[in-house]
Amino acid sequence: MQMGLTIEAVRLAAERIEGAVVRTPFVHSQTLSQLTGAEVWLKFENLQFTASFKERGALNRLLQLSSDERARGVVAVSAGNHAQGVAYHGRRLGIPVTVVMPNGTPRTKITRTEGFGANVVLKGANFAEASLAVPNFVDAGLTFLSPFNDLGVMAGQGTIALEMIEQGPVLDAMIVPVGGGGLIGGIGTVLAAAVPQTELIGVESEFYPSMASALAEAPFAIPGGTSVAEGIAVAWPGDLTLAAARATVADMIIVRESAIEDAVALLLQIEKTLCEGAGAAGLAALMAQPERFRGRRVGLILCGGNIDTRVLIAVLQRHLARAGQLVRLRVIALDNAGPLGGIATIIAENGGNILDVNHDRVFAGATARAVCIDFSLELTDPAQALVIVAALAQHGFPAELIDLAR
Repeated sequence: MQMGLTIEAVRLAAERIEGAVVRTPFVHSQTLSQLTGAEVWLKFENLQFTASFKERGALNRLLQLSSDERARGVVAVSAGNHAQGVAYHGRRLGIPVTVVMPNGTPRTKITRTEGFGANVVLKGANFAEASLAVPNFVDAGLTFLSPFNDLGVMAGQGTIALEMIEQGPVLDAMIVPVGGGGLIGGIGTVLAAAVPQTELIGVESEFYPSMASALAEAPFAIPGGTSVAEGIAVAWPGDLTLAAARATVADMIIVRESAIEDAVALLLQIEKTLCEGAGAAGLAALMAQPERFRGRRVGLILCGGNIDTRVLIAVLQRHLARAGQLVRLRVIALDNAGPLGGIATIIAENGGNILDVNHDRVFAGATARAVCIDFSLELTDPAQALVIVAALAQHGFPAELIDLAR
């Protein structure tokens, strides 16, 4: 039976990986502190070479392989960040790497993993289904490198906490994104031994509250789905990570997908830093429960920055829509020449910038002599939307705002 993770193992991991991973900044965010009422400190793990903390654990585990295991190679299953960490450091160390990824993995993660020399195999619709292919590679002689349920991997991830303790003040709370639990398991081991007064809180998406379910000892259904935080979209934690979490985690916060999207946008706007959904989940939790953290010194780990360009565009547009700066307006008008120009003029005169226009004569509910015209509008002030609707009504053009599905 394996013993649990110790802070001594984390310190040894820090010695092994020193100089081969980035000692990332840990800085105070004045703007986020003003916004939330907490004293917010950010650990920029999205500035690692592979844009994720995952290479810490991957490298530590690779360095613990025997010479025979190195020669035969390793296999990993990952949504992308663990894959890139294993592939990058595997190439540096001359270790052959095969990575199994779910079919829906963002293209940017696949391309970068292949760029590091790994053999990428796409299997299954999600992490769980991709994992089913791993035994075949293990039977062929490859060593499996778990993305989270491995003491060597957990020890590598725990080196983040050692750095945070050295770089900044003692925290009242630390909020850590949770997928399989390797990061929070490593972080928790260090905090419990070195600064037990720091409250450790995990955060998960509403689609994958797996660790929260496991810690509650009353498992509830995991909804699953296409999460913007695919890096923490894990159906169930490992036994090693769960044991570490039971011993160290004070609480779990489950956040809505929309909150994660808004956190990605805020970090880009405020900190000028790009985070994937998992990397922004800690800020989403802080924003979801501001009263809980008001006046406290809180550490957030921006654990990854690998986000697909198309997903990022959608996230930013949806954020603008929730903020009322991007709206869709439906106008009903007679289906003849002239109305479109008049409607566009009214919109422009009241501060709306038209991004696109769509006519619907069949499906949107207009009569046979009328047309529904949908306008996507950009606004500098959300209050302009109602002004535009009122102005259109005054000119005989009934209009309504179409809300974004939250």
